[in-house]
Amino acid sequence: MSEYSFCFSTNMLRVYVILVICMHVCCASSDCTSHDEHDVVSQEEAERATTLKLGSIALLLVAGGVGVSLPLIGKKIPALQPENDIFFLVKAFAAGVILCTGFVHILPDAFERLSSPCLETTAAGKFPFAGFVAMLSAMGTLMIDTFATAYYKRQHSMGNKQVSVVEDEEHAGHVHVHTHASHGHSHGSTELIRRRIVSQVLEIGIVVHSVIIGISLGASQSIDTIKPLMAALSFHQFFEGLGLGGCISLAELQSKSTVIMAAFFSVTAPLGIGIGMGMSSGLGYGRESKEAIMVEGMLNAASAGILIYMSLVDLLAPDFVNPRLQSNLWLHLAAFLSLLLGAASMSLLAIWA
Repeated sequence: MSEYSFCFSTNMLRVYVILVICMHVCCASSDCTSHDEHDVVSQEEAERATTLKLGSIALLLVAGGVGVSLPLIGKKIPALQPENDIFFLVKAFAAGVILCTGFVHILPDAFERLSSPCLETTAAGKFPFAGFVAMLSAMGTLMIDTFATAYYKRQHSMGNKQVSVVEDEEHAGHVHVHTHASHGHSHGSTELIRRRIVSQVLEIGIVVHSVIIGISLGASQSIDTIKPLMAALSFHQFFEGLGLGGCISLAELQSKSTVIMAAFFSVTAPLGIGIGMGMSSGLGYGRESKEAIMVEGMLNAASAGILIYMSLVDLLAPDFVNPRLQSNLWLHLAAFLSLLLGAASMSLLAIWA
């Protein structure tokens, strides 16, 4: 059942990313600016920009791959096992990274795009769509999170009841033992299912944002813009990968599923750059068109809502109300410090990207 859930969520993730790409492809012409960026750069500058973009594809691929892989490799390290205190600190750092990504990187971009003067005559110019879409996204994530968890919990409970009936008929003298064991197994399986749902929904929010920033970089023709973005986005992908990798490691998926999720995150930003390059050179893509501004703003707002909800509700809240954490003052303070450190690391990157 859990592997079916993974396959279904992965397919939905792929469909969502394809939808993002198709929406961007449709955003051609209708530029709000009086001239296109292609007209203000020389042929030599365009070639240098292309070289930098190709380098950024490799750079972001490595940065994202290393970031998402470190927590997965860390599972093999005894100090990072769930029963150790350091595990709480690593999770808090990852949650701080994800929370800051939503609040400091993505949501301000959504407000900026949807507050563009180009949209003054549209509905977006008369209504705060950025906050509205982020709110709806958070509420939608809540619905998916709770309904999916409840559904698989009911399915698992029904399976346990059927197993218990068979065991009771065969071993009438051990009814209490089997019932107690089944209860403990059910609780553990429900928690594991929830972790898997969390990791998959979280990847949706992060991957959509990665595709958007990749397309934006790929469509740019300004060397002065591309150079700082290469460095900033490399660290950005690395820290986002750390946060996502930590959640994937908790999901305890099969090796094949874990590799698929990690690889999918690693290639999305480079894929976005490649798509942006193709769109800007051959498909008449205009990043400053009304359609492009609306699409990027709405998708960024949706991604921000997903990440903010997941970091606060699914990552931070369960750990910080954990009796083990609350009974240990030093561990509690260390977890808060780790949370602040993760948020500060991503906040620093906001200076450049």
